[in-house]
Amino acid sequence: MGRSVDASLLVGSQEIAERLSLRRYQHVHWFRENDPTFPEPVARIGTGRGTLIWYWPDIEAWAQRGGRLEPPK
Repeated sequence: MGRSVDASLLVGSQEIAERLSLRRYQHVHWFRENDPTFPEPVARIGTGRGTLIWYWPDIEAWAQRGGRLEPPK
């Protein structure tokens, strides 16, 4: 069985880009392809290439480790 996650914390590339203050959602896909530490998506929805979905706590931890997001105070 797959990993259990809180559905309210699922995000797509657009929301990740907004939360990390990236100019374009395509930057998320650049990180995915070029940074081996970037978290794997937890799901793909839709047909064809589909839409990738990530678990925000995974992205948040990655961003904090890389200095792209300040740790919570």
